[in-house]
Amino acid sequence: MSLNSLSELEPTRAKLRLLEESYQAARLDASGTAHTREIELRSLRQFINQLKEEIARFESHEVLQTEDALVS
Repeated sequence: MSLNSLSELEPTRAKLRLLEESYQAARLDASGTAHTREIELRSLRQFINQLKEEIARFESHEVLQTEDALVS
């Protein structure tokens, strides 16, 4: 996954918020086995981190483009 435009940024942030809420809910959920819960939390955490990295990469690229445009 890679963000290519500003129009993709807000839906990605919304998805990140939902994933973070799901992570918190899964942490509090006592149903299922500890192993299953651990796998679910690990999976959610990896996806959350991936989205955060994509957002940070896109935002840093946007800042560089803006700075280049101001210098030119």
